[in-house]
This record gives sequence, structure tokens and C-alpha cells, in this order.
Amino acid sequence: MSERLDRFVTLMKGIFELDKSDLDFGIYRIMNIRKQEIENFLSEGLPQKVQETLAPFACNTGDIEKRLTEIEQSLGTDISQLPDSIPMVKEYRELKSQLAAGVDLSALETDVYSALYSFFNRYYDEGDFISKRRYKEGVYAIPYEGEEVKLYWANQDQYYIKTAENFKDYCFVARNPYGDSCTVHFLLVDATTEQNNNKESKDSKRTFMLYQETEEQPELKTFEYRADTNEFIVRFVFDVPEDKKAKYLELNGAAIRQKIAVDYPQLVQILLADVSTDKKKPKTLIDKHLEAYVAKNTFDYFIHKDLKGFLYRELDFYIKSEIIHLDDLDTTNEQRVETYLAKVKAIKRVGHIIIDFLAQIEDFQKKLWLKKKFVVETNWCMTLDRIDESFWAEIIANSAQIQEWIEMYAIDEVEDDLTTVGWTNPPTMEFLHQNQNLVVDTKHFSTDFKDRLVASIENLDEQTGGLMIHSDNYQALKFLQSKYTDSIKLIYIDPPYNTDASKILYKNGYEHSSWLSLMESRLSAGRSFLSDRGIIEVAIDDYELRYLNTCMDNVFGINNSISNIAILTNPKGRDQGFIAQAHDYTVIYAKNKAFAETNNFILSEEDLAKKFSKSKDGAALRELPLKRTGTGKRREERPYMYFPFFYSKERDELIVIPEQYYQCIYDPNTDSFNDSYLSEVIEEFKTKGYEAILPMSSKGEHFRWRWGYKSCVSGVKNGLLFCKPVRGGGYAIYQYDFADEEATPKSLWYGERYDASSKGTNLLENIIPNNPFDYPKSVFTVEDNLIIGCNSDDIVLDYFAGSGTTGHAVLDLNRKIDGSNRKYILVEMGTYFDTVTHLRMKKVVYSADWKNGKPTSRDTGVSHIMKYFSLESYEDALSNVQLSEENKPLYSLFGEDYLIHYMLDIESRGSLLDLEQFKSPFSYQMKITERNETKKRPVDLVETFNYLIGLSVVRQSTVSYFRALPDSAGGYEGAVRLMKDDGGEFGFKQVEGTLPDGRRALVIWRTVTDDLLASNAALDAYFTKHRINPHDREFDVIYVNGDNNLENLRTGEESWKVQMTEIEFKNRMFEEV
Repeated sequence: MSERLDRFVTLMKGIFELDKSDLDFGIYRIMNIRKQEIENFLSEGLPQKVQETLAPFACNTGDIEKRLTEIEQSLGTDISQLPDSIPMVKEYRELKSQLAAGVDLSALETDVYSALYSFFNRYYDEGDFISKRRYKEGVYAIPYEGEEVKLYWANQDQYYIKTAENFKDYCFVARNPYGDSCTVHFLLVDATTEQNNNKESKDSKRTFMLYQETEEQPELKTFEYRADTNEFIVRFVFDVPEDKKAKYLELNGAAIRQKIAVDYPQLVQILLADVSTDKKKPKTLIDKHLEAYVAKNTFDYFIHKDLKGFLYRELDFYIKSEIIHLDDLDTTNEQRVETYLAKVKAIKRVGHIIIDFLAQIEDFQKKLWLKKKFVVETNWCMTLDRIDESFWAEIIANSAQIQEWIEMYAIDEVEDDLTTVGWTNPPTMEFLHQNQNLVVDTKHFSTDFKDRLVASIENLDEQTGGLMIHSDNYQALKFLQSKYTDSIKLIYIDPPYNTDASKILYKNGYEHSSWLSLMESRLSAGRSFLSDRGIIEVAIDDYELRYLNTCMDNVFGINNSISNIAILTNPKGRDQGFIAQAHDYTVIYAKNKAFAETNNFILSEEDLAKKFSKSKDGAALRELPLKRTGTGKRREERPYMYFPFFYSKERDELIVIPEQYYQCIYDPNTDSFNDSYLSEVIEEFKTKGYEAILPMSSKGEHFRWRWGYKSCVSGVKNGLLFCKPVRGGGYAIYQYDFADEEATPKSLWYGERYDASSKGTNLLENIIPNNPFDYPKSVFTVEDNLIIGCNSDDIVLDYFAGSGTTGHAVLDLNRKIDGSNRKYILVEMGTYFDTVTHLRMKKVVYSADWKNGKPTSRDTGVSHIMKYFSLESYEDALSNVQLSEENKPLYSLFGEDYLIHYMLDIESRGSLLDLEQFKSPFSYQMKITERNETKKRPVDLVETFNYLIGLSVVRQSTVSYFRALPDSAGGYEGAVRLMKDDGGEFGFKQVEGTLPDGRRALVIWRTVTDDLLASNAALDAYFTKHRINPHDREFDVIYVNGDNNLENLRTGEESWKVQMTEIEFKNRMFEEV
């Protein structure tokens, strides 16, 4: 293998992730399954393609030179003097010409490999392909389509996928065969200004290094073992190293192993156990996870939306601009030109083969990214007043639920008195009656209890006030799309500001472009949720404001921008150098500004008293001068608003100049005022005892009134306008401005209620002490944003939920405002979902007021039902991929074309959606990763399908099991009747609801045995039994899993159709792929 080919193949192995064979997760695991086939293709198949393309246009110079030597030795004289009639002389001269005109095959191959190496090496960057279309040295070309203003970033045609929580806290549980275990955390310490003197540049990249302890932060140790919780903690920094050549992965591993061996011998057998599958390359468990930690946070930040199209275009540009040179074509030697073009063809042909292979891998990852995800587990939180009392005895008997009440609500501190039933453990029924704002969480109960509880609630989705989803927000948005498209009035999000306090994980050198890729795809996905009258509000600060505005211009349209509200959130200011940052923004855009609706603020009594300090007939008001001041105040700007009032002190009478006089003051044809005429009119009225009042400045300038003529006439008649004497003599016209409870929101907000410290950080600390959030929003900031954007019965969507402030604000508005029934959807993927986001919601449902983690009032709870679930992650989808060996013969049959174009799609089909498991839908299982440990567990197929079809659930049943008995009256041979039996083989569950297009749907889930005829007979019996009520026949579509003949039971007056669930499930799950 030539040096250039060897260099090229090595690069290809890196691009195909074959150099990461030690990593057994994600795409690395999948590529390792077919590592041998891919390596053979790279080292043997590709060179053969190059040779096949070049061979017709090249020659083997070694063979020619050997033959020339033989002829020279044979003729033994000066061949140039010999005639061509001698055959050997003629051959000699032809070979000489061929040697002069031809190009050596190996030289051509070297050129091809060199060009391909330069191209792929330029565009490939640690697992991603970045746009680097070089126009000339140091200058890149970008696609431009004639826009007035173009926002472009390096990753705009890619999905940002680094939203997993492995960056700041990578956690795993280590176990040995003897039952010993230890929880390990790799924690990231935020780099301080002092630590970050080495600024990132194009020539320096950040890397993971062990944290070095400092005197400024003595509490932070590089290594820490907590014996009480059996946790081992290793702290890192992710920064630009001083020693650019050091191999920090090896250095980190060696230091950690030494620390464990010397200081923590009890962890040696657990963490230093050899887990390598290669006996020649031993590897400890801690090293395996360290490599995974670095890899997950260093490689593969993006998935390209169209890698094949992108690289095809870039390769064409590369060839035209850097391979083809016109001077090389300016020759009369046709063979040289053909040889030159053959080299270009070889570069393009081999380049396309590699691109096709890479595109297969990238498109496969895109398929998994865009695939709608499974609901892993669904649970409900309900206040006791929403739960039928028949369930209360089971609740009292559940020790886990009782313990949670004690820990969350300090309910054991309620003492008995004349009006209050005191706490006992377990509590009494009387106690529950007095504390119906207690929240019951179904995670503490059996599946049977949960199913019965949910089945007992009619109009389930309508009764549910909140939905919380633990998931990457892009995956959640795609999952919710069928149900909520065009139906959300307000999206309020508080995304990472990308400052030191909330930095996203970004690719070296691509901080802002990574953030833009994160935001653009999620803003675009969110836009489809908004109704025509809907708006989106985004909290941000100065660091990314300019990029956010332009990005939202692209997504929503520049004409749909409503406002940027500046909010004084930190009066003390955050020292960021030069200027202390004291404010944030709310950026507001409409889906369609022509139809958008916003609301005014309702003023409090205190605000009303400040604004309207006087009263008339018991009504609060203020007195406003009618004379216009400020901009547009001169009479020339509104000539029809210049005219006199007349006041008679003797009669206490105020009048406006009569209309016949008014018409003569201004002449529109000459655009002039007849001041002499006006003076005559004033004199005339003066003789009648009236004094003229004109809108004049103290300097004698002619101003105008704020109201027009007819409005002033009406205002005088109804008493809204009056005159007051002014100092220096004369009178002025005033308006009574009666108090209006509403006020138009302004673009500048300030005041104590917006202070993120007292109304955000401190408030959350009182609800959940020692929580990890440093800068949560003031709940009042969010409340005011919600008031602007949604009405009392609207849904608020927040897919950057964080600590849950948006949900808290929704509940507080419902608590404060009569008739308010706002709902919320919160999406958060952080590991703190359970410990902060969800916990906060359960607490603020129970009480509005908290101190040191305990409620200070127990009568301020709200009646509430909240559903929460987690979704399968992108990493889970990768973990479940299995490449089937059954299709390997296709490789032998179709060869490299199968490997390059079809392998991943064909061989993975059965593992992405296991249709066979639909026979047992109540026990469908998948591999799910929690705390970096992958386990097989059941997932919620029923809930997943509800969202895939966008079903608004009205009611659903429990899972009921039956055994089948022959039914002679069944109407056909093999008919059965069902008898309830918890051990029966036929299980059924039905869900009723409405589809987004208004059709009524019934979903029947059932277990399907190997005897399909018997299963369908049981289905017929179940359906017949559960549709006795004519009202229950009013369905438009019925979904059933498994082949069936249900439509045979349709009566003449019915028109419903049956759809097979598996087909609809698959179509919906992969509809965007």
C-alpha cells in the first residue's frame, strides 16, 4: 500500500469511526459490528475502483522501460540511425512515444488519493462535517440567495444533538460479581476567569483535564469519596491546556487509577476490574467510562440534514476550483487531456462512493433522530379532591406515598385542635377530607391502581391541567406535533443564554453556531404549535440577543416581530467587565402579526392609586392637559386640531367655537391659517363675555389639541373636558381621565417583582433548599409574560422548562384570578427533572407559600391533575439497534453496492420497531439507559400511540383479562364468550377520544396469541360486549392491533372503519424520516 493510499485509508477509518472500537455505545457500537467488512472495502475495494477508472488512460512505465532495455541490448547500435522498416525499431519508437505521452498509473493514483485526502480532511471535524467551501486561501464561499440580510452559521444545515446531561455530571453505578457497588460521578467545574486565561482560538482546542485544587475554592476537591452514600467523585475542567502536546486522556486515567489504588482500596475490585474483551488490551471499568465521557462530549455534535447533497456539491466545487486548471487543458496532446480528465473522473467517482457510504450512516442517524420516540413510563399527580373516595383507603395504606407527603409537605407537623384534625400515621379519612390539596403520585402505586384511577376520570385530557415531559426538547416537540399543531396560544421559553452560567456544550471553535443550530431547529419545530393568534416569548440576555433576533427573523419573519422588552432582573448588576449587566430581555414574535392577540396588564389597587390620584363622584381619575406637547405638537402637523374654546366666568360656561366659524380657520387649498379672521371671531365672543382659550405655548407658539373638533364638542357636553385657571392669568383646557384597570405593557420593566434574586433564586431556595439553580427567573417576570400572551383557558408551552418557573407561574395565575384555567406543557431533559422541576410543581400545587422547604400556609393549594412521562432518547434508539445476520447473504449477492447503500437500513429494520411485540402490547420492552446503565424495561405503547395519532382522550379502560368459552349463540363457527379471569390469555384495553380532524376514535389494544382465529373470536366477543350502548357506536375509526375481521360486525347504520394499529404506528413514528 502506497504512502498516500495508507494515509487516505487511515483518514477514512477515522471518519467511519473505526478508530473508536473500544467504545461500545451509540453509532460506534453499530459501526464495530461491521468493522471487518468496512475495513476490507476501504483497503481493497476503493483502490480497485481507482485503478479501474484510471487504467484505460495510464500505462505501466516499468514494463515499457524494461522492454526498451531489451530492444537496445538486442540491436546493439544507435537505434536512431536505423530505419522504421525494421519491426523492432518501429516498436522501440512507439514505446518511446507512449512513454513520453503517457502517465504512470501509480502517479495518477497518488494524485487521486492526495486530492481525496485534502477534501475529506478539510470538511471532516471530529465526527462532523463542517461547511468549508474554500473560495480562495483564507476565504470561504457561503450559499447566498439574494436576501437583504443573510444570517449564516457553520452548522445551519445540521441538527444539534448534544443535549444529553453527560457534560456536567456523567454518572454510573459500578458493580462487581460479589454484589459490591459504588456510584461514580465525573463532575465538570465551571472554568473561572482566572482559570481561563488561555483563550480558545483556531489553533487551540479545549480538552478535559483533572481539576486542580485552589485556595479560592477549598471546598472543591479533585477526588472525593463520600462513605455515607458510597459515591466516588472526580472533578474535571474543560479548557484550553497550556501543554498542547500532552495526552490528557491517558494522564487523567493514570492519575485516577493511582488515586483509587492508594487512597480508596475498597474501590479497587469495583473500579479497577478489567472489563476489556481483548485480552491483549486490558482496560479497567473506570477507564472505559472515562473514554466514554470524553467521547460523548468531544465527538459527533451534529447530524447533517442532507450529507449526500452537501458533500456532492462541495466536491464539485472543490474539483472545479482546486483540481481543474485551465492551463492543464490548453494543450494539443489529446491523450494528456484525456488522462487529466480521467484523474478528475476518478476523484469524483471514488469521492461519490465514499460520500454515498457516509450518507448511509448519517441518514441512518438522522432516521433515529427524527423517529418519534416511545413513551417509557407514564404517571399522574392528582390532588385528593380529584380522586374518588373509593381509592382513599389504598392511598392511606401506601407507605411510600405517606412518606413523600411527610418529606415534601411536613404534613406530620399538623397538630390537632378544635377545628383541625391532627396528623397520625397512617392518616385518617377525616384528615384527608381536611387536606384535599395533598398530591397523590401514581409512581408509588401498582400499575393496576394507576389504570383504575385513570379509568375513573371522564374527559381525562380536558381535566388534566399540566403535562410534564422528561426528554430532549426537539424529540418532545416532534412527539407532540400531531396533537398540538396550530393549537398553542403562547410559547414561553428561557433557553440557555450561553454565558458562563448557562453554557451549552459546543464544538471547539463553534460556540455561537452550535447555539444557533440548537435554537433554530427548536424554534422552527415550536412555530408549528402556535395558533394563528399565538405568540412566542423568548428570554435572553445580551450575549446571544443579536443572533437570536436574526434567527427569529428567519423562522417567524421579520414582519412578525412584536417587541424586545428590557427587564431589570438584577439591580446590583453582574460584573462582566466594562459594564455590569443588570437586565435581560423578552423577545416577542407572532406567528402571524395580522391575527396575533396580546393582553394588557390589570392594574392593582396600589398602581391605580398612583396613576389616578383624584376622584369624581367616587370614581378615580386624573386630570390631563388637552394641549398637545412632545412630538407632533405644532398646529401645522394637525391643522384641523387648532381652534379656540370659549369660557364665560360669569356663566361658568365652556363652549367650543361654533362649526361655521371653525370651518374658516384653516384653508386646505392653500394650506394656510386665517389668523386675522380668527382674531375677529375672538373679539366678537369677547363682547359676549367669553374669553378665548387656544393651544399656545408659553413662548407664543401655535400648538394643537390632542382631540379633534367633534370629540371636543362631545367632551364639553358630557363633562369630560373642563377649564382651569392657570398662573399668570387665563385658562387651560383639561380632560378628566377616569381610571381604567388595564394598562398597555411597556417595553421597559423594573421594580422589585422582577428581581431574579429575591423573587427567583430565594423563592426557589425556600421551596427546594440546596437546589442547583443559581439564576432562576422571578416568577412574577414569567407571570407578566404569560398575562400578555395567553388568556385564562389557553395552553402555555415551555420546552426549556429548567426549574419549572413557567408551570409555577401558570398555577399562581390560576390561584389568583377567578375563572383562570390556564394549562401548561413543560419539557425538560436535565437530570434535575425529578429533583427540582417535577418536585417544584408538586409543591406549589399544595401551597403558594414556602419557607426553608416547608409550606407556611396549607389552605392555598389548587385542585390539579398533572401527567408526566419520559421519552426514549436518541441514545436509547441507538442502543436498541441490532444488525441482523439474516441479511448478510445480500452482501455476497450484491457486493459493495449493498454495503455502501443499503446495509444499515435493511439489517436494522426489526430492531427499530419490533412489530412482533405488538402481540403483547402491555409488555413491550426496550433497552433504556439510565445513569449510563442500559437495561431492558417495559415501555408505554398505549400512551405512545395516543400521541402519535394526536388523540385527545375522553376515557380509557383498565387492562382486563379474560378466558374464552365456546358460544353456541355467537352466530358463527368458533364464536366465543368471554369470562373475566386475571389469569386469562386474552387481555384488552380500550381508549376513546377525538382526533385532531374531529373524528371520534376508538383504540382497542389486545394480546394476540399464536392462534389468530381464537384471538379474533375473542376480539369479536369483547367488541360486541362493550358496544351495547348505542352512544358507544358513534366512532369514525377504530384502531386494533393484529390482523382482524372486526368490520364484519359493523351494522347497516354504522360507517366506522378499522385500521391496523401496527401500520398506523409505523407510518406515524417514521413519517418525517
